[in-house]
Amino acid sequence: MTTQALVGSATVVALKTITLALGGIITYFAFKAYRRTNVSALRALALGFGLVTTGTVLGGVVHQFTGLTIADGVVVESVFIALGFGVLTYSLYAKT
Repeated sequence: MTTQALVGSATVVALKTITLALGGIITYFAFKAYRRTNVSALRALALGFGLVTTGTVLGGVVHQFTGLTIADGVVVESVFIALGFGVLTYSLYAKT
């Protein structure tokens, strides 16, 4: 592996780690708000952010730790993100 590839890979890992941390914090606070208020829209909000965060990290994990290609990782990531955005959209229109 070339030096450029190692630097690029390290950058991706660092950015995925930051995404996991920030997405986890947002998900935690949304779920905490749901527990405090028992509003179903906040539960959906937490689930949506959780799916987006999971998809972002899982896409990289699939590529790094399995025999799947980068394209397969992108597909996994995209599925989770699409589902997450669908749930987030629902949370904006859910009756409270």
